[in-house]
Amino acid sequence: MYRVMIIDDEIAVRKRLQETIAWEALGLEVVGVAASGIEAINVIDDVNPDIVFVDICMPFMNGIEFTRVATTRYPDLMVIVLTGFDDFEYARQCVSLPVVEYMLKPIVRKDVEKILKKVVEKIDKRKTESEIVEAEEEGINSYEVQQIAIYLRENYKDSTINLTSVAQQFGFNACYLSRKFKREMGMSFLEYLMKCRMERAIELKKSSYKMFETANEVGIPDPNYFGRCFKKYTGISYSEYV
Repeated sequence: MYRVMIIDDEIAVRKRLQETIAWEALGLEVVGVAASGIEAINVIDDVNPDIVFVDICMPFMNGIEFTRVATTRYPDLMVIVLTGFDDFEYARQCVSLPVVEYMLKPIVRKDVEKILKKVVEKIDKRKTESEIVEAEEEGINSYEVQQIAIYLRENYKDSTINLTSVAQQFGFNACYLSRKFKREMGMSFLEYLMKCRMERAIELKKSSYKMFETANEVGIPDPNYFGRCFKKYTGISYSEYV
């Protein structure tokens, strides 16, 4: 079951939400109730809600302030803003915040349940996507990452090589590969590719290659960009390196 918290300074609203909604049938349970934003912030760590109903207009800490603080702390929190008709324009200030729904008071049970079904669907979808990500990340093992590292050492001369192209070639999502590569290799994909290129560039410099020749040889055909990369990697310019 997903967990719900209700925050409103009106006792009648809190009771109506608690007592008239078929929470269990929706796969939900009310785990916390608060009469102000400050009270809610103080207990939110304990109740750990997935969904929050919050009144826009409350003393001390209003719904906008609460939403800003709570979603910074819990980015996945689903916030449903409750607002009176006169406060609707005020509620629009939440447009820049991660609010999933707005509800006008007085609360209508049918409308609340309709919105909750939509929110539950969003949480279910996000949870499924998260599980897929975890499964796919598990699908990239320390051997496959090593194979990709070998591929980079053998193909760094290709100026078109990048994270996306390599991920596609090995059958992985680029974001998953990026995270897995850094975790296994201790550096990012781009850092490793640059390391391969710069180590070879140093060898070529010692063999008296001109900068534009070396740049082409290591897959960075733009000499100016190559020069910046070389200096960043070695701490000195290509011409100064001996």
